Amino acid sequence: MTNGLDVYGGSLALLTDLYQLTMACGYWKAGVAEHEAVFHLTFRRSPFGGGYAIAAGIEPALAYLERLQFTSDDLGYLAELRDSAGAPLFPRPFLDYLGALRFACSVEAVREGSVVFPHEPLLRVQGPIAHAQLVETTLLTLVNYQTLVATKAARVCQAARGAPVLEFGLRRAQGLDGGLGGSRAAYIGGVAGTSNVLAGKMFGIPVRGTHAHSWVMFHESEPAAFRAYAAALPGNCTFLVDTYDTLEGVRHAIDAGKALRASGHALGGIRLDSGDLAHLSISARAMLDEAGFPDAKIVASNDLDETLIGDIIDQGARIDVWGVGTKLITCYDQPALGGVYKLGASRAADGTWRDVIKLSEQPIKISNPGVLGVKRLRKAGELVGDAIYDVERGLAEPIALHDIEHPGRPAAIPRFDAAEDLLHPVFEAGKRIGPPDTRDTLEAARARAASDLAALSPRTKRFLNPQPYAVGLDDHVHHQKLELIAKARA
Repeated sequence: MTNGLDVYGGSLALLTDLYQLTMACGYWKAGVAEHEAVFHLTFRRSPFGGGYAIAAGIEPALAYLERLQFTSDDLGYLAELRDSAGAPLFPRPFLDYLGALRFACSVEAVREGSVVFPHEPLLRVQGPIAHAQLVETTLLTLVNYQTLVATKAARVCQAARGAPVLEFGLRRAQGLDGGLGGSRAAYIGGVAGTSNVLAGKMFGIPVRGTHAHSWVMFHESEPAAFRAYAAALPGNCTFLVDTYDTLEGVRHAIDAGKALRASGHALGGIRLDSGDLAHLSISARAMLDEAGFPDAKIVASNDLDETLIGDIIDQGARIDVWGVGTKLITCYDQPALGGVYKLGASRAADGTWRDVIKLSEQPIKISNPGVLGVKRLRKAGELVGDAIYDVERGLAEPIALHDIEHPGRPAAIPRFDAAEDLLHPVFEAGKRIGPPDTRDTLEAARARAASDLAALSPRTKRFLNPQPYAVGLDDHVHHQKLELIAKARA
């Protein structure tokens, strides 16, 4: 299995915004490129109006860091760039610096598949500021999108109430990575399989699919199409029945199923792709049962999402498997997570950390200072709160969670009987920690997502007005933030 980056081939060092390179050049010219700094990758709002997110894209992000290197072709392109006066944008010695650069930061990250919440770091990157700055855009693009899709998939699977969900989104995805990264993330979020064959090969995701409307349209009649498909692939017969008349199509599928049974094979089921899915599935179930096919599955597709699936189930639908495409792979109702990557501190000349802060008129956009970690708190196994703390100062005792967006509110004092660090070391001074077989697998991330969601309160998982999960700054970070805000505004 691969991390998903190999499909692009070659170097990904230039998969960045130009200002990352111009800032790196500025640090280099000032002689501070190797000065130590720490950045945090976070997001500000849980997507889709929900109460949580599922961290994904972590392993591809780490794989990118492992292979980061500017090739001679990369440097040749950068040498051609010009400034507004027509002079080379980057001096040759800086390009030589990039050519010799090998990622030298230490990184801590959440485990992929973890349930995560606004403002807490998913990644902490600590090391030479030029190195940490250069990787910002790529880390964000890898983590933002896959976290968004994994979260959407988790919501869709929750709405399906235990019935399998298949991801059918490749043809509607935003490009190559939208299809591949989306299939990967959706599997972490809980889908049972994908129609995307390359994703199946690359990531080991089960692949599913039978035929399209064009198969039926090509043949002289629907019965002829079903017979021909059954002759070609008798062990993979789920017939798409809505090309012409859906319930007539069900009758034709039943006839094909009887012929399959006579030849020693089984009718897998039918797929409904249009119309009133609740009504049609109820009628189709009755027809299949009466004809002696109680095990035949009814698969439904047609621009589904978590809201529509829930409504259809509430109408008594008899659907066994859900195929979800466009609105999952494109995250139709929220196309971006809005993750950010902010400087938290830099190392002063005397070796101490200098905490920094970004101000805003919007409290949600004020950054959190320090070298930050997250302590996850549990009570009888249930997730009850996350404390954001400064790892250099340690976690303040007793643990109090100060509201990040409303700092004047009284701090929450969670009751807990177990605590764990959410961030784990994955790079030390640019070297990946641990042999390859200890790294997160896709199956481990998928299992972690299911476990974390099971430990999260149903109130936080509900789709409408979820109860906010308790995430806050500990006393040290809270007071440091207030002091820096007052100092900056003075």
